[in-house]
Amino acid sequence: MTVIAAGFSDSVLGAQKAFRAVMDALARPGRMQTLPQLSGPPAPLSAAAGALVLALADHDTPVWLDPPLAAAADVAAWLRFHTGAPVASDPVRAAFALVADPLCVPPFSAFALGTPEYPDRSTTVVLQVERFTDGPVLTLTGPGIAGSREFCASPLPDDFAERLIGNRALFPRGIDVLLVTADQVAALPRSVRVQGG
Repeated sequence: MTVIAAGFSDSVLGAQKAFRAVMDALARPGRMQTLPQLSGPPAPLSAAAGALVLALADHDTPVWLDPPLAAAADVAAWLRFHTGAPVASDPVRAAFALVADPLCVPPFSAFALGTPEYPDRSTTVVLQVERFTDGPVLTLTGPGIAGSREFCASPLPDDFAERLIGNRALFPRGIDVLLVTADQVAALPRSVRVQGG
């Protein structure tokens, strides 16, 4: 018999707090928001990424798992049990993509980018990173940022800044990126403009 790890201790309050943290992160790109505590989801899914998916995913939102997450059968079982979300085999069919190995995240073009008529039909990519204290410095401008804001996270692909610049060029289409550490989330939505890296 498979034992499914617990989710939030209070499922409603935990999901509300996580949802609010994500909304605040998207409204203020590059600014970290603290996520509520979540009892450990199965490795290599981090507690922060698990909290996000519990708050955002449901039976209508397919989730794609990168190879390290897909190789851990307990992760898919945990997601299905707590959210009902189907697991997508192709990233372009996913509403959310969970990436435990950010250095190997597929090109952004592999995900759903939305259409001119329905730009919201795109993938939100959740990258598990180790920290927001080092890495190439990105200078962010755009909605939700007064002037400019410096942002860094690691590890990330060497071409991450170029990917974000290309993503912005598709606006209003494009993906939104959520980066999570052990207990925080920061957002780089498609509206953000990036220099540096």
